[in-house]
Amino acid sequence: MQNSDKTNLDFVVTEWIKRAGEDELSSKSILKHRDGAPSSVCFMSQQMAEKYLKAFLISKQKSFPKIHNLERILELCMDIDPDFVDLKESSIKLTEFYIETRYPADYPDGISWEMAEEAFEMANQIKEFIENRLGN
Repeated sequence: MQNSDKTNLDFVVTEWIKRAGEDELSSKSILKHRDGAPSSVCFMSQQMAEKYLKAFLISKQKSFPKIHNLERILELCMDIDPDFVDLKESSIKLTEFYIETRYPADYPDGISWEMAEEAFEMANQIKEFIENRLGN
């Protein structure tokens, strides 16, 4: 790989991680102040995890379909590093929050703060796992 290609690749990975960080900051604020909807934290946690997974794939020069199913994205990561299997349960649970938090009736009793905290913890687990793989 030429130096300019590596620089561009690093830039793109950094941009994905930066966007994931924006989701993380927003989630932290909502959780800390309880001044928003817990469903928003769940959705942003899914988005944060998705962006980290895709950043990892980009860092390995792997393409991925334009999907939001974390389990399917995780399978692409597991083709590179089988240890990603450790994130399977979190990926499955977070995927549920992509659609279900955006439309009424999917959670008739609503999304609780406990669910939001759990979603955020799962997203952070994925973040830390990938940061370790990326050397951050």
